[in-house]
Amino acid sequence: MRWRSTTKLVLVAIFFAVTFIMLADVIGYGSPWLGLLLMFYFMGLAKIAEPLFVLRMPGALREVDPALPKAPLYRRLGVHGFGSLLRNTPLRYFNASVYRLGGKRSLAALQAQAASAEATHFWAAVLFTPYIVYLGARGYLAEAALFVVVQIAFNVYPILHLRIVRARLAAVGVSGGIRGGRE
Repeated sequence: MRWRSTTKLVLVAIFFAVTFIMLADVIGYGSPWLGLLLMFYFMGLAKIAEPLFVLRMPGALREVDPALPKAPLYRRLGVHGFGSLLRNTPLRYFNASVYRLGGKRSLAALQAQAASAEATHFWAAVLFTPYIVYLGARGYLAEAALFVVVQIAFNVYPILHLRIVRARLAAVGVSGGIRGGRE
């Protein structure tokens, strides 16, 4: 099974590399849009690589407080509304592994998937943020501003939402990266 996952990862990486080069030839290697594409490629490769290895949050950020779903800041920021948008629209298929699917997935498996997805968004944000700063410094202010919005919509809000998911799991006793639980 490991060789199948490795083969799949290598083939997708090759496909991404070829499409990146093809697009860069058309729009130019200096195009700011290639950085955005690389962020999405990173997230796709991280998802495909999950059977081989799982990204993790830094230790200081790994734990979540079970009281987080009731946090006033999360309500003011609309994180719960964002979660509803994800659950109740076709957007849920971007990462269906963080849903229980009619009770067929164990809560521990759901927690592991949520932690992995959160880490993927976190590392994508960490890698994409310097690029946004670089674009702003080069004078691509409109693109940098747009990429800040993309960063918030595609990384920050998913991280906040997944932290709530993990906190809810903590409330029902699922441990792993949860304050008071063991990894």
